[in-house]
Amino acid sequence: MNASQPRTSNMTHQVIIDYDDDVLINVGLSPEEFAVEARLMLAAQLYERGKLASGQAAKLCGKGRVDFLYSLPRIGFPMSNLRPDDADLEIDFARHG
Repeated sequence: MNASQPRTSNMTHQVIIDYDDDVLINVGLSPEEFAVEARLMLAAQLYERGKLASGQAAKLCGKGRVDFLYSLPRIGFPMSNLRPDDADLEIDFARHG
Protein backbone atom coordinates (compact mmCIF):
# COMPACT_ATOMS: atom_id res chain seq x y z
CA MET A 1 0.00 0.00 0.00
CA ASN A 2 1.19 3.49 -0.89
CA ALA A 3 1.97 5.79 2.08
CA SER A 4 -0.27 8.52 0.60
CA GLN A 5 -3.32 6.24 0.51
CA PRO A 6 -5.50 6.31 3.62
CA ARG A 7 -5.85 3.05 5.49
CA THR A 8 -9.32 1.65 5.73
CA SER A 9 -10.57 -0.72 8.35
CA ASN A 10 -13.32 -3.28 8.28
CA MET A 11 -13.73 -3.18 12.05
CA THR A 12 -17.21 -2.66 13.39
CA HIS A 13 -18.09 -0.91 16.61
CA GLN A 14 -21.16 -0.83 18.80
CA VAL A 15 -22.94 1.83 20.84
CA ILE A 16 -25.05 0.73 23.79
CA ILE A 17 -27.76 3.05 25.10
CA ASP A 18 -29.35 2.40 28.47
CA TYR A 19 -32.98 3.49 28.81
CA ASP A 20 -35.99 2.70 30.97
CA ASP A 21 -39.42 1.45 29.97
CA ASP A 22 -40.62 5.04 30.45
CA VAL A 23 -38.80 5.98 27.24
CA LEU A 24 -40.60 3.26 25.31
CA ILE A 25 -43.94 4.29 26.77
CA ASN A 26 -43.34 7.96 25.93
CA VAL A 27 -42.35 7.29 22.34
CA GLY A 28 -44.89 4.50 21.88
CA LEU A 29 -42.45 2.01 20.40
CA SER A 30 -41.37 -1.54 21.15
CA PRO A 31 -37.69 -2.08 22.04
CA GLU A 32 -37.04 -3.31 18.49
CA GLU A 33 -38.82 -0.33 16.90
CA PHE A 34 -36.96 2.05 19.21
CA ALA A 35 -33.60 0.58 18.17
CA VAL A 36 -34.46 1.04 14.49
CA GLU A 37 -35.68 4.61 15.09
CA ALA A 38 -32.60 5.51 17.17
CA ARG A 39 -30.25 4.30 14.43
CA LEU A 40 -32.20 6.25 11.82
CA MET A 41 -32.15 9.43 13.95
CA LEU A 42 -28.39 9.16 14.51
CA ALA A 43 -27.73 8.54 10.82
CA ALA A 44 -30.01 11.44 9.83
CA GLN A 45 -28.28 13.83 12.21
CA LEU A 46 -24.81 12.89 10.96
CA TYR A 47 -25.99 13.20 7.35
CA GLU A 48 -27.62 16.59 7.96
CA ARG A 49 -24.43 17.92 9.57
CA GLY A 50 -22.38 16.73 6.60
CA LYS A 51 -20.42 14.21 8.64
CA LEU A 52 -21.63 11.26 6.54
CA ALA A 53 -22.61 10.93 2.90
CA SER A 54 -26.12 9.62 2.25
CA GLY A 55 -24.83 6.13 1.41
CA GLN A 56 -22.78 5.98 4.61
CA ALA A 57 -25.72 7.18 6.69
CA ALA A 58 -28.00 4.64 5.01
CA LYS A 59 -25.58 1.85 5.83
CA LEU A 60 -25.35 3.03 9.44
CA CYS A 61 -29.10 2.66 9.91
CA GLY A 62 -29.42 -0.53 7.86
CA LYS A 63 -31.31 0.94 4.91
CA GLY A 64 -30.65 1.38 1.23
CA ARG A 65 -29.65 4.89 0.16
CA VAL A 66 -32.96 5.77 -1.53
CA ASP A 67 -35.02 4.30 1.34
CA PHE A 68 -32.92 6.32 3.81
CA LEU A 69 -33.45 9.55 1.89
CA TYR A 70 -37.20 8.94 1.64
CA SER A 71 -37.33 8.24 5.41
CA LEU A 72 -35.87 11.63 6.34
CA PRO A 73 -38.96 13.86 5.96
CA ARG A 74 -40.96 11.52 8.21
CA ILE A 75 -38.58 12.26 11.07
CA GLY A 76 -38.21 15.97 10.34
CA PHE A 77 -35.01 16.06 8.30
CA PRO A 78 -34.55 17.41 4.76
CA MET A 79 -33.68 14.91 2.03
CA SER A 80 -30.77 17.08 0.90
CA ASN A 81 -27.98 18.26 3.14
CA LEU A 82 -26.72 20.84 0.63
CA ARG A 83 -26.10 24.26 2.08
CA PRO A 84 -27.70 27.17 0.15
CA ASP A 85 -24.40 28.19 -1.44
CA ASP A 86 -23.68 24.61 -2.52
CA ALA A 87 -27.20 24.23 -3.90
CA ASP A 88 -26.77 27.41 -5.96
CA LEU A 89 -23.50 26.06 -7.40
CA GLU A 90 -25.13 22.72 -8.26
CA ILE A 91 -28.06 24.43 -9.98
CA ASP A 92 -25.75 26.76 -11.91
CA PHE A 93 -23.61 23.79 -13.01
CA ALA A 94 -26.72 21.87 -14.14
CA ARG A 95 -27.88 24.83 -16.21
CA HIS A 96 -24.58 25.84 -17.75
CA GLY A 97 -22.35 22.77 -17.49
